Amino acid sequence: MSILTPRDVPLGGLRAMTVRRTLPHRLRSTIGAWCFVDHYGPDEVELSGGMNLGPHPHTGLQTVTWLFQGEVEHRDSVGSVQLIEPGQVNLMTAGMGISHAENSTGRVPVLHGVQLWVALADKDRHIPPFFEHHIAPRITIGDAQLIVFVGTLTGDSGTVTAPTTTFTPLLGAEITALAGSSFTIAVNPSFEHGILVDAGAVGVNGELTLKDQLAYVEPGHTELAITVGDEPVRLVLLGGTPFEEELVMWWNFLGRSHDEIVAFRQQWQEDVVLEKNPQGIFGTVEHGGSIIPAPEMPHVQLRPRKLPRP
Repeated sequence: MSILTPRDVPLGGLRAMTVRRTLPHRLRSTIGAWCFVDHYGPDEVELSGGMNLGPHPHTGLQTVTWLFQGEVEHRDSVGSVQLIEPGQVNLMTAGMGISHAENSTGRVPVLHGVQLWVALADKDRHIPPFFEHHIAPRITIGDAQLIVFVGTLTGDSGTVTAPTTTFTPLLGAEITALAGSSFTIAVNPSFEHGILVDAGAVGVNGELTLKDQLAYVEPGHTELAITVGDEPVRLVLLGGTPFEEELVMWWNFLGRSHDEIVAFRQQWQEDVVLEKNPQGIFGTVEHGGSIIPAPEMPHVQLRPRKLPRP
């Protein structure tokens, strides 16, 4: 087991909100197919500007939006317009290419949640893009309340499965529990797991994990034993079978080579930013905000992110 600590990253333009990023990390690129974990808030939207992301592209991945507090509007190039609130999950499958925008509505004063990405395997990453929105099912395990937004978990009264579409075995859930409580989650031993602490502090299989940290648990465990400290906790549990493919991730693109990323960037800049081909793979988003141009490519060859497995 290891503990991943976050780094602060500005997200957006001039009034960029700051997110705490624990994945990818120098110690680990993925947990299952989860390849990106941004954790933000609680922020006062009036002061921070909230989430204000104009149209931008994605390839080769799925985005999962999960809120603890707040309200965000999603718009994308396949025509989706969807508000999301706590207890609901937005899942966007980029596949061969999509663009979208996400903005706080301002009707709810606090914004707090996580933004997650899932890497698509090579056999799936060229599929047409699509979007889905669901109410996530709930279960209890001992003193804990769980909301399962991806995959399957078994609770005290049975098993629930989230209705979200996945292409590799995955798990995603929000967990809340009272101070001083303890509980044990039965998990798939073929999965590796991550437990992100949003509030409080917990022991994960005996290892202390503090607020904003991500505990990594290697495959082979059939249970996760959680002990809560002297404050209530909120956790995000992520899991999946180890993702064995090499990935090249840069900006909002997920590919397999430097040249592929260069081509994605060029296509976004020419088709959308310069408006040469708005009917290209990224399409257009009906949105009043400014399109986000891609940054300049680094002056080095992008290398695959793959770390040795335990």
